[in-house]
Amino acid sequence: MCARRFLILVFILTLLVVAGAFAVFQYGQRVLISQATPQGRFAPPPPDSGPDFSQDGSWIARPSFASDPSRWLPEEYEQATVAEAEQASVFYVHPTTYLLRDRWNAPLAGHRDSDWRAGLFVQSQASALAGAGPVWAPRYRQAAFGAFLLKSEDAGAALDLAYRDVAAAFDTFLNEAPRDRPLILAGHSQGALHLMRLLREKVAGTPLQRRIAAAYVVGWPLSRTADVPALGLPPCRAPDQSGCLLSWLSFAEPANPDLVVDSYQGSAGLSGGERRREDILCVNPLTGTEDGTAPPAANPGTLVPSVDMRAATLIPTRVGAGCEKGLLILNGRVPAMGPYVLPGNNYHVYDFALFWAAIRNDAVRRAAAWR
Repeated sequence: MCARRFLILVFILTLLVVAGAFAVFQYGQRVLISQATPQGRFAPPPPDSGPDFSQDGSWIARPSFASDPSRWLPEEYEQATVAEAEQASVFYVHPTTYLLRDRWNAPLAGHRDSDWRAGLFVQSQASALAGAGPVWAPRYRQAAFGAFLLKSEDAGAALDLAYRDVAAAFDTFLNEAPRDRPLILAGHSQGALHLMRLLREKVAGTPLQRRIAAAYVVGWPLSRTADVPALGLPPCRAPDQSGCLLSWLSFAEPANPDLVVDSYQGSAGLSGGERRREDILCVNPLTGTEDGTAPPAANPGTLVPSVDMRAATLIPTRVGAGCEKGLLILNGRVPAMGPYVLPGNNYHVYDFALFWAAIRNDAVRRAAAWR
């Protein structure tokens, strides 16, 4: 596939992952659950059936690869050179790419469509972080979409299995990443959910916490009071701060986040407290600060697909954004990104694309701040 065409395709494919929101909006939650619930009961896989992260086949991106999707760049983008000794090591967890409901967890590899989508996600999202250093992006037995709609033993087991793979990949990443370099961690949607647990269980309160330059927990609601205290990192409050969290949910006006936050409201946070809608964390990727606001002139580049789907153009100074009540509200002359904005003016599909160049600059800056 031509690299110039990938962006619009990843938008479409991402939409398939979150398209259930449309079903909720139009037909109700009951219909969505009936159509998305995986068939049968969750069956634990054999103990030795997990990915072997010592093998290249268990990774989508890895520094030892001659090339990988995370190294993609827009043709017009002029990349600043970061000396190898000043680089960070980046660990990225992709969102859901397995769209069938024949099982609770995706197979590791060999499903052509799912593998292809995963590569596209790494290409469009992890590339925004790769300016700071090489990327490790694992394949994992991701939970099926239906697991996010149910509070059941099967759904919990599916999410646990997916997390165990991510945690095992993270251990390999730590063994391979140079020990004198900072770490950047990132995940989107399902990937962000697993990253939250990873921070709580493997980073918070350990010596590893001091190595984190930044953690990008994007496209998943994160509570300042009920989640953040358990993660070991504070929200980013300055653009040159290291060892902090960035998280945002992109919306345009008039914004209606009910489809996103209704199940979040009142749920138990990682710190044991109750999540509240008013406590959702917003760190603006344009300012690099909690509750920040920026005009379009502050955006160095939004990735916008062409109408004929033959190119992805990096357009600066078109999209501004400001944090309002936990949401990142867009302002300015937002380009026509495509027809895949979710109900409530939810730009979840475009969380990275809207701020691609700003995220890339932010990652480089935080790695430098760590030193």
